Amino acid sequence: MPFIEESDLLELHKDIDKAQIINERLLDQIKYKNKELKKKKIQRNIFAGITCVFLIGMLAVTSYTAGLSSSNSFDKQNNNLLVSIDSLDAIKTRIDNLKQQNEELSLVKEFYLAKEFLEKEKIYSVQIKSFVDNNITLASEALTNTMFVKTNPFYSYSIGNFETLKEAQTFRQQLVDLGFQDAFVASYKEGKRIQIESPN
Repeated sequence: MPFIEESDLLELHKDIDKAQIINERLLDQIKYKNKELKKKKIQRNIFAGITCVFLIGMLAVTSYTAGLSSSNSFDKQNNNLLVSIDSLDAIKTRIDNLKQQNEELSLVKEFYLAKEFLEKEKIYSVQIKSFVDNNITLASEALTNTMFVKTNPFYSYSIGNFETLKEAQTFRQQLVDLGFQDAFVASYKEGKRIQIESPN
C-alpha cells in the first residue's frame, strides 16, 4: 500500500471535512433551487393557461369580427392573419422554453432519486483506509462516488457505490492491482456499514 506522511494525512483529513461541508452546502442549494424551479414551473403553467385562454379569446373575437365585417379590404384581413401568425410563433417559442425547463427539472429529480436509492438500498463500496480522526479530506468536490463513514472508533474511507457485490469485488481487485493491498468490500445501508464482504 502506498506510504502517506502523517502531515499529508492530516491535510487529507482537513480536505475531507471541507469537502463534506461543501457537499452539504451544495445539497442545500440544490434543495433551494428545486423549490424555486417548482415555483417557476407553477407560474409558467399558470401563465401558459392564461395565455391560451387569451389567445382563444382573441381568435374568437377575430373570427366574430371577421364574420361581421366581410366588406373589409383584403389588406385588413392579411394584417389580422399576420398578427395571428406572430402570436403563434410567440406561443411556440414559449412552449420550447417550457420543455427545456422541464428537462432541467427532470435532471434534479433523477439526482434526488439516486440519493434516495443510496440511503435506502443496500449498496457495496470498497474501503481503502481507516482513520482515528475525521479531520482529513481525501475527496475533492468532483468525487461524488465516495463514502466517509464513522465505524467506532474509526472513520472509514470507501470509494465506489455499487448495486451488486460482484461489481464491488471487481473494483476492489483493480485497486489491489494499483497497490491498495488492504482494500476490502463492505456493504452499507442508510449510510452505515452492515458487514465486511468476501473479497472474491
